[in-house]
Amino acid sequence: MFDYCIVGAGFAGSVLAERLARGSGKRVLVVEKRSHIGGNAYDHYDDAGILVHRYGPHIFHTNSRDVFQYLSRFTEWRPYEHHVLASVDGQRVPMPINLDTLNRLYSRNMTSQEAEAYLAQVAEPHDHPRTSEDVVVARVGRELYEKFFRNYTRKQWGLDPSQLDASVTARVPVRTNRDARYFTDTYQAMPKHGYTRMFENMLDHDNIHVMLQTDYREIEGLIPYKSMIYSGPVDEYFDSCYGKLPYRSLEFKHETHDQEWFQEAPVVNFPNEHLYTRSTEFKYLTGQKHPKTSIVYEYPTDDGDPYYPIPRPENAELYKKYKALADVESRTRFVGRLATYKYYNMDQVVAQALATYQKIAGVIDGAHALATPLAE
Repeated sequence: MFDYCIVGAGFAGSVLAERLARGSGKRVLVVEKRSHIGGNAYDHYDDAGILVHRYGPHIFHTNSRDVFQYLSRFTEWRPYEHHVLASVDGQRVPMPINLDTLNRLYSRNMTSQEAEAYLAQVAEPHDHPRTSEDVVVARVGRELYEKFFRNYTRKQWGLDPSQLDASVTARVPVRTNRDARYFTDTYQAMPKHGYTRMFENMLDHDNIHVMLQTDYREIEGLIPYKSMIYSGPVDEYFDSCYGKLPYRSLEFKHETHDQEWFQEAPVVNFPNEHLYTRSTEFKYLTGQKHPKTSIVYEYPTDDGDPYYPIPRPENAELYKKYKALADVESRTRFVGRLATYKYYNMDQVVAQALATYQKIAGVIDGAHALATPLAE
C-alpha cells in the first residue's frame, strides 16, 4: 500500500514525491505517461553527444532563496544569464527592448533619458489595460508593438494580442539602459549536469517508486494507495465533462550542425518571418564544449501535448467549473501548471509544490498528534 500516488514526474510531482518521502517518511508511487522523468524540463544527449532540451529551452531563474536552496540539494549550478536577440528589420537586436535596441533600430545615439522621453512620446496610455495589445502599446507605442510583439504573439498563441489577457505581455520588460539580460532575477543558473540528473537525484529514495509509460487510470484498483496528487490537465481528470480547456502546444525541429557555433546568441526570436517563433542553441545554455552544435526551432500549434493554458476570460470561466469539482475531491490534490490552468515558470511550480507539502505535512503532524496519547 502506497501512501500517495503522484501523477506526473515533472517539477510539481517530483518535488512533492521527494518531500513526502524524505520529509515525512511516506511511501510514494509516481506515475508518468512519458518514457522519462522531468516533464518538459527533460534533457538528454543527442546522437552527436550534445546535451539538448527535448521540449525547448528551460532557463532557470528565481527571486526565491527558498526555491533555489531547495533545488541546490539535488544539483550543482552553472552560473548563466540568458540573452535573446530578435530578428527585426534585417537586424538582430537585443530583446527585451533596451537602449541599444532603439539606437540600432533607428540609427540614433540616444541617452537613457532621451530613450525614456522617446518612449513616453510614442506611447498610447491606457487607464485600464485589458488585453496584451493594450499593455504593450501603452508602454512602447504602436510601431514597436507591430515590429516586436504583434506577429510573434499571433504565432505563439494563434490569436491576436487584442484577444489575449493583459497578463501575457505584462511580464515582458522594456528598458532604457543597456542591460541586455532577458531576466533580472537574483538567482540565475543552470543545473551543472542537466535537469534530468537533478530529477534523478530528487527521486532517488527507497520510499519512491516510479512507473514510466503508464496512465494512472491503468493502475486504478490494481495498486492500492491512500491519496493522490495530480499534476496533469485538470479537465482530463474529470473526463472533460464541461468541455476541453484550450491549450497551446509546440512542435520541435532539432538539428545538429557540423560547426562549433550556429548563431550569435542563445536564442533568436523571429517575430515577423518564418513559421517558427525562435531558435535555441543549447551549448550556450549548458556550457558544453563540443566541435558540433545543436539547435531547435519551435513551431506553435493547437495540436499535441498541452503546454500553455490560453489566457482568455472564457477559458478562465471554464476553469472555474473544474476548480469547483477539484475543491471537493477529498482524496486528490491538484498541483502544477496543467492542474491549476495557470502559466507558471519553473520556480513558481516548485514554490507551489513546496507550499502544498507544508499543508500536507501540517495535516500529517496534526493526525500524528491526535493519534499519540498525551503524556500523563
